[in-house]
Amino acid sequence: MYPFSFHHTKSIPESVSLKKELSEAKYIAGGQSLVGVLKLRLDKPSELINLGSIRELSGICIEGKTLTIGAMTRHAEVAASSDVKSCIPGVAQLAGLIADRMVRNMGTIGGSVANNDPSADYPAAVLGLNATIITNQREIQADDFFIGMFETALEPSELIQSIRFTAPIKSAYAKFKHPASRYAVVGVFVAQFPNEVRVAVTGAGASVFRHTEMEKALSKDFSTSAIEPIQISAQGLNSDFFADSQYRAHLMKSMAIQAVNNAK
Repeated sequence: MYPFSFHHTKSIPESVSLKKELSEAKYIAGGQSLVGVLKLRLDKPSELINLGSIRELSGICIEGKTLTIGAMTRHAEVAASSDVKSCIPGVAQLAGLIADRMVRNMGTIGGSVANNDPSADYPAAVLGLNATIITNQREIQADDFFIGMFETALEPSELIQSIRFTAPIKSAYAKFKHPASRYAVVGVFVAQFPNEVRVAVTGAGASVFRHTEMEKALSKDFSTSAIEPIQISAQGLNSDFFADSQYRAHLMKSMAIQAVNNAK
């Protein structure tokens, strides 16, 4: 590890003010994404601003069919929450599939979404459920938030405070995980709403994305038979030594079928 300064802050205004003052600083939440980046020297910020002591950034709240999760809420908390399980079972299911127990006890939803790793799980739920990302400055719809690999619509000093979801009729997440990292080689989140079905894919591209052909088919008939005939193109999909683009195309349909079968 290389030398850097580590700052503890106790409030959102203090964190944002410090970030504006230290232009090269990075926010650190659970650290499960950022620390790996630092170890690999993919980024070398000279200052880190720790958000772990800001209580108002944690917590789970349900009002009717609206679920709001604080940015610093740990994956394990979401997975174990009876409120999340009753409101949007797919979100609790996804949280329980993230990495291993150690990562789930440290990693946060806000950190995962802000980092936008192309193989992370939470972006699939956020995009698949058309969630709203609430920051210290504004509210951003999921369709406008994820821009590219490790890139989001967040401005330099902008801080995610919470993420708001509206409960669908049904939802589920299915992923084919890498045996070592347990990141998604391909993960698919499916959500059925009264007027639409959304299908979000992670692991297959440079960033999480929606698959409109499967969405249209499932909007007409929310069943596996609706998507079985679809031929998914491998063009533009990720390809590496573990899974080439053709295999990822195959996994996309396979995971979508599994998610539809498990949706509740």
